[in-house]
Amino acid sequence: MSELSNLQLTIDFDDPNWDEQQKAEIIRNLQQEMREMEGFVAESEDVELKRTIRPQAIGSFLTGILMAEVNPANIKRLLSFLSERLGNKAIKLRLKTPDGRELEVEASSKEEFEYIIAQAERFINQQA
Repeated sequence: MSELSNLQLTIDFDDPNWDEQQKAEIIRNLQQEMREMEGFVAESEDVELKRTIRPQAIGSFLTGILMAEVNPANIKRLLSFLSERLGNKAIKLRLKTPDGRELEVEASSKEEFEYIIAQAERFINQQA
């Protein structure tokens, strides 16, 4: 059985109730916690984090997107981790495979995160 390629995970914190400072703080905290998770960055480089900036208008920028490259074997664990941290916050998640397939879902509760985890597992199994 061949090893699955990493998935590109994008988390969009584009909630109108959050200001840019709140978004930046959430992303900073998540990056730190994800880097410290055993079995991810420190040991196996399974998560590569990138912070992106989106242009909002001329001369200003909007933050609020976190991108990570994730080993498919760890996606359930990562999404469960995110559910614990973000279960009551409105976010958009996008998973993208190297072959271009995408799964895009939104969550704003722990119940919706459970649905996202099930959808991601099905999506990954289609890749295998």
